[in-house]
Amino acid sequence: MLLAARKKLAIRGGRVIDPAQGIDRIADVLISNGKIEEITGKSDGHTPDGYEQIDASGLIVSPGFVDLHTHLREPGQEWKETIATGTQAAAWGGFTTVCAMPNTEPVQDTASVVDDVMRRAEAVGVVRVLPIGAISVGQNGKRLAPMGELADAGVIGFSDDGNPVSDANLMRQALAYSVDLGLPIINHAEDKRLGAGGVMNAGAVATRLGLAGVAAEAETAMVTRDLQLAGLTGARLHIPHVSTIGSITALRSAKERGLNVTAEVTPHHLTLTDEWVYGQHGEVPESVGPESYDTNTKVNPPLRSRADEEVLIEALAEGLIDVIATDHAPHAATDKICTYNEAAYGINVLETAFSSIFTLVDVDPKMLSLGRLIESLTAGPAAILGRDLGSLEKGYSADVTLIDPEMKWTVNPQAFASKSVNTPLAGVELTGRVVITIYQGTKVFDLRNHG
Repeated sequence: MLLAARKKLAIRGGRVIDPAQGIDRIADVLISNGKIEEITGKSDGHTPDGYEQIDASGLIVSPGFVDLHTHLREPGQEWKETIATGTQAAAWGGFTTVCAMPNTEPVQDTASVVDDVMRRAEAVGVVRVLPIGAISVGQNGKRLAPMGELADAGVIGFSDDGNPVSDANLMRQALAYSVDLGLPIINHAEDKRLGAGGVMNAGAVATRLGLAGVAAEAETAMVTRDLQLAGLTGARLHIPHVSTIGSITALRSAKERGLNVTAEVTPHHLTLTDEWVYGQHGEVPESVGPESYDTNTKVNPPLRSRADEEVLIEALAEGLIDVIATDHAPHAATDKICTYNEAAYGINVLETAFSSIFTLVDVDPKMLSLGRLIESLTAGPAAILGRDLGSLEKGYSADVTLIDPEMKWTVNPQAFASKSVNTPLAGVELTGRVVITIYQGTKVFDLRNHG
């Protein structure tokens, strides 16, 4: 790959959108030695000598996407996903950096496990993998993990993922300790006691289907608590997969008070509601039957109401929600071919993330602009990481995503690069597709070579 990265590439004639630099124009992007060499003032139709040409006419040329929330499942659950298949799925979705959640087996709660993940990623990954360390030993919420050791090993933050830290004093300790490390705490926003027994959003759909609901307050209560503790300690708090109106209200108040807090929203919470549980792609059937329980819609936090969805879109558009993160959660088929109550939580997202939002959300300057959408996938997460990523700035790693905004395609999970197929979008026609992904100056995905 190193030799390939030394190639010179000229991406010619595309609409270059780089929110970090305020660029949105037709231009050429020149790459040399795996780094961004230049964005030209405009495209003159000429390829410099010695450069391999990529014709980007009619395409969007964006910095490579950065995902702050990915489950790669390796080590320990390789039948669901591996670093090889997960990073390939990321490349197919336009992501050149993914942050790997620590709920592996063993948990990423020691430097040795983190080192192992990084070595595996270096050996078989096709995009950049940045590990997230556990907050507590074994993600059990009883005793802090060796956070200093994990920071030295290269983690970019700390999370117990789906096991939220319920002990407020332990959470306070983690936040206080993280201040000196300069890394964020990422706590799954759910009070498990309030949500106990629930499998989908509490509301009319859950009642009609006879499924136990999770009240929005289960999320809002935890968000509110963590914001208070972040204010007490002065720590950096990152709120994952925000999904409720109440959480947005709390987030707005916290930012107005000057708290050091950021938040993410997933593609599925922006585009799908609890009505998708009926298995009719969002349509409400006249009657329900066994087919009305689409287990591929079971996710935590659950798909919410249309009112929640609308507020999330508005909050992302205005920048109150900082970034989009996938929460890519691949599962084996047997985890979903069962009753709704028995099904595992999680949706396969990496390969559909951009397209689903571009298609199912009103992407225009009056609602969610294209520039803001790309910013939330590039410059926004890069700023949270504090790394020279998410931009086509001269000297940055040549991580580039090319998108055909007019291409229509139908989601076929069986054709995914991911090992798993658990998506409720199967059979849905989307518009806009990643066609080429470049990582460190090397093409790691080219749709033309995949049919």
